[in-house]
Amino acid sequence: MTSRSAPTRLVVDTDVLIDVLRDQPEAVAFLEGTEQPLATSVITVAELHAGVRDGKERRRLDVFVEAFAVLALGPATAQRAGLWRWQYGPRHGTGLAGALIAASAEAVCATLITLNRRPFLMLAEVLVPCARS
Repeated sequence: MTSRSAPTRLVVDTDVLIDVLRDQPEAVAFLEGTEQPLATSVITVAELHAGVRDGKERRRLDVFVEAFAVLALGPATAQRAGLWRWQYGPRHGTGLAGALIAASAEAVCATLITLNRRPFLMLAEVLVPCARS
């Protein structure tokens, strides 16, 4: 493990953002209480939009996502994610989307905020802020 300074950015996983959108008090309080810059992955943006209804719900989601820096994927990040999916997927339930989100967080030296630590065992910097809703 390489030494580095503490992450200054938080990358928020899909499950946490879903809880915030559902007004789950613990998830909302966590995000509102953080002073660190917040980001999310383009994969999370896609996952959120995959479950949204047209109209008011979609407009609310679009405004919500604008509050986050959205991390794009480059070739090195994609390669890292593919290797992690191969290495961690079978035993830890790490899907391709999760591996891509993890690689995005690692690429910017950020802490990943998620409700499920297990698929992200490849990361040293993971925080589970509250129980799953």
